[in-house]
Amino acid sequence: MKKNKASTSRRSEIQNIYQCYSSGRNTLAASALLRFLHMEQMEAAANQETAEGLIDRYEIEETARENRSMTFEGFYRYMESKDCSVFDQIHTSVYQDMDQPLCHYFISSSHNTYLTGDQLVGKSTLDAYVSALRRGCRCLEIDCWDGPSAEPIVYHGHTLTSKILFKDVITTVEQHAFEVSPYPVILSLENHCTPTQQDVMAQYLTSILGEKLLATSLDLTNQPGQLPSPNELKYKILIKNKKLSPQKDRRERDSEGEDSEEEDEDDDEEEEPNLKTKHHSKLKRKKVIAESLSNLVVYTKSVKFHSFSHAREHQQYYENTSLGEKKAHKLVKTSAPDFVQHNMVFITRIYPAASRTLSSNYNPQGFWNVGSQMVALNFQSLGLPMDLNNGRFQDNGGCGYVLKPLFLRTNQWGFNPNSYRHNLKPAHLLLKVISGSNLPVPRSGKYLDPFVRVEIHSVHADSCRRHTDTVRHNSLSPRWDSAMNFTISVPDLSLIRFTVRDQTGLTSEFIGQYTIPFISMKKGYRWVPLLSREGYSLDPASLFIFIWYS
Repeated sequence: MKKNKASTSRRSEIQNIYQCYSSGRNTLAASALLRFLHMEQMEAAANQETAEGLIDRYEIEETARENRSMTFEGFYRYMESKDCSVFDQIHTSVYQDMDQPLCHYFISSSHNTYLTGDQLVGKSTLDAYVSALRRGCRCLEIDCWDGPSAEPIVYHGHTLTSKILFKDVITTVEQHAFEVSPYPVILSLENHCTPTQQDVMAQYLTSILGEKLLATSLDLTNQPGQLPSPNELKYKILIKNKKLSPQKDRRERDSEGEDSEEEDEDDDEEEEPNLKTKHHSKLKRKKVIAESLSNLVVYTKSVKFHSFSHAREHQQYYENTSLGEKKAHKLVKTSAPDFVQHNMVFITRIYPAASRTLSSNYNPQGFWNVGSQMVALNFQSLGLPMDLNNGRFQDNGGCGYVLKPLFLRTNQWGFNPNSYRHNLKPAHLLLKVISGSNLPVPRSGKYLDPFVRVEIHSVHADSCRRHTDTVRHNSLSPRWDSAMNFTISVPDLSLIRFTVRDQTGLTSEFIGQYTIPFISMKKGYRWVPLLSREGYSLDPASLFIFIWYS
């Protein structure tokens, strides 16, 4: 690979920083290292002990260690370590308050979790559930239909997607639910089964999940009329489904759900892309909820959304609604402040339109901006929406629950994401994209002409993108030295996405990306890891940047 003579390696960039602080000496004294931490890395809390701790961790030359100083090699090891990652290492563990009610969190949520491909002929697998859970997903969707031999099955109804057994899905969930997070898993049932097979479902949920199944309400005398917290629901699995109303007599209860086929477009039971007839989904059919299954629904009862005023009058704290993306987009556009207030009290799930037969995804940011908790995406689909989802839920230890900003939890701000003025403290961000390192080369072996695009995903007023110039024929160590300034009016909602692209004539091709919440970004000289389109690490490929914000 031909090397661009104008570029320098990351090593020489770090060497320049080292020489600046070592004042020409062979080693960097702990006091000089501390000055670097204060001046460049903006680590105000760092003290002599911090600096000496870094020497102990990264310096292997014994004489330097004894003299409480650092050679360049030690300093270089430190600068390439997790301590200098752009992602705040405190955020790699659960650090947020986990004692708030469930409605105060963004919850990592999957749509049609069983699918590995498209919505019409894709494959349904148990591995898709394992994969979602291992990626921190906490709300899984299960489409349930009557199967042969009284065995409920899971697949995308009225399509040619393959089928798996409901009992195998529940067994898989039981085995993997808490591998990466102790916080509650919500099973969102899209329930098309007859009462007989719903009884079978209830039996499997009870027998397979055992103690993990939350089948009765918790004794929360200190907070009546409020959802329990992630901490109170640790290691519990909740069932999200319609529930019989206890006050109705038996005859009325038996006819509940009679009109639910009409509700499919804006309820949990989504309109299916149908291969048989166009009008099938419009046919009414009696849908009865089995008492055995109804009894397992505690804090996540699905109800139809009518309007925000109707919800204020009638909706209970333990009831939640599901909205298709089109209806939700319309509400974001026309009634954003009402949507924000609604989501302070009630859980809302958003799901992709039935027209997305190829399992494409919408951009989740607009729904997070109004505080929607369960913004469900097709986890098997690659691209920007899943990059944003992975970036959002990388925060708080990747546990699948991220505490919403205070202005989305309390009324005092009257927050409106559509406004161009927010009564919040804006952040002024200076971001300097210095260089890249070891960018992956295409299989063709052709030269890369890389550039970096920096995107802000936030409220409409903040969303923008900037890019560096293109460096010709250099994948090993491209140097950009490109400074970008941003004013971010709602930093607590903002995601920063770094994308490296290869300029190919008038178009460009994806090389790698990394998405991070603004609040998780460290100041100073930092390296940015790069991920593939599939979300895998492209190590040692990375960017070297400088960040400052106020």
